[in-house]
Amino acid sequence: MDPHSKATLVPPFTAVPLPRHPAEPAQPPTGHTTSTAERGSFCLAVCSCGWSGPARRSRDLARRDATRHTSG
Repeated sequence: MDPHSKATLVPPFTAVPLPRHPAEPAQPPTGHTTSTAERGSFCLAVCSCGWSGPARRSRDLARRDATRHTSG
């Protein structure tokens, strides 16, 4: 038995549309974008740069950590 006898047909390369390029390439975010994340009963501040604050029981304290991170 020939192993290639059950191969599926592929359309010719010219039939495949080219990928569309966006009008403007996506730029990485500038600055810091912070948010809070819940982990069980704890909340912590996280940033787009990879920083994360200490786990807090108070959401308000986690938000303050994020504010301190972006201001300093």
